[in-house]
Order: sequence, then structure tokens, then C-alpha cells
Amino acid sequence: MSPPIAFEIRRRTLLASSAAAAMSVAAQRPAAAKTPAVPAPETRTVTLNVNGTARQIAVDTRTTLLDALRETLHLTGTKKGCDHGQCGACTCTVNGARINSCLSLAVMHDGDEIGTIEGIGTPEALDPMQAAFVKHDGFQCGYCTPGQIQSAHAVLDEIRAGIPSHATGDLTAAIALTDAEIRERMSGNLCRCGAYANILAAITEVAEQDA
Repeated sequence: MSPPIAFEIRRRTLLASSAAAAMSVAAQRPAAAKTPAVPAPETRTVTLNVNGTARQIAVDTRTTLLDALRETLHLTGTKKGCDHGQCGACTCTVNGARINSCLSLAVMHDGDEIGTIEGIGTPEALDPMQAAFVKHDGFQCGYCTPGQIQSAHAVLDEIRAGIPSHATGDLTAAIALTDAEIRERMSGNLCRCGAYANILAAITEVAEQDA
């Protein structure tokens, strides 16, 4: 009977066989799909009449009105808070009506009249609402204040125009300027510092001066 044949595994032989096996497996794999090219962003030129001045800008069609105001026109008074339409820090007016500018695309407002906090008073000549906020300490950190003031003006305009809110009891009578009316109408503007009572006092004072 012949003696068994002894096999000796050498390092060079092992490495060569391992490499060959790896190459064989790789060759059997399907070629990776090519990543589709990302289309270039679409831009459009729009004219925004901001605080009485026509401003023509070219923007990505996905740009919000908020970002167009802040990043393109450098009107940084309008603040970016939640960027989800929940805090009211970005409140501005479009054709006289207040909106959350973070939820609206700039291209939707070609030719519209846009109002921002920069168009309300100056440090040397404050608007009555701004002066009332200072007098009643209607802010602490101040981040939400531009949106609060924009909304406060709109609230008084809405009440004068007879536009009801969820707090309006009698839809057939003139709307009374009550704390409940003001609080309900201002509920979309959050103040994380909690200056709500002072904000209410400021708005009430201006409303009484205008009465």
C-alpha cells in the first residue's frame, strides 16, 4: 500500500488562490447602475414690490419668500423660526394680508406688494405699535418681535374690517375689541420668552388710540 500524499499549503499559493476567487466573484456581479444626473435648478426672475420699492430678483423656483427676503434682498428683520409655519416669526404682509413667508414660494408673488418690518417706522421715528411694544416691554429676546408687530397691525385691520375670528360671539354686530379677540387673532405668533401679557397691553393701547 502506497503511503498517503502529503499536501503543503504555501503562503504564496494561498494568496494567489484567494485573489483568483475574489476576482471570479467580482466578475459575476452585475455592473452597478449609473447615478442619474441631477438636473440643474430652475430659476425665474420676479419683481417683488417690497415696502414700496420694486425689487427684481432671480430665484430658484423652490425658494421661499422668507429666504428671498433674507438671503437675496438682505431684509433680515423677517425671522426664520420653525420654518414650518408654526411660530409666526416670519410673518409679513402680501397685498395687505399677513402670511407665514416660510410657507410661500417667492415665484408666487411676482408683482405683489410685500410688507416687512423694515417698512414700519425707523429707530428715530418709531411706528406707534413699535413704541407701544417698547413702552410695555412686549419682548425679551426680541427674536419674535418683528412677526408680532406685523401680526398686531393686521389684527387691528381685521377687526376694523369686520372680519370675525373664532372668538367672535355675534357675527351680526360690530366686533368688540376684547382681550379674547386679540389673543385669538395673535395665537399664531409664539413668544418663547412668554411676554404675552405685555404684547396684549401694547396692542390694546394702540387700538384705543386709533378708536
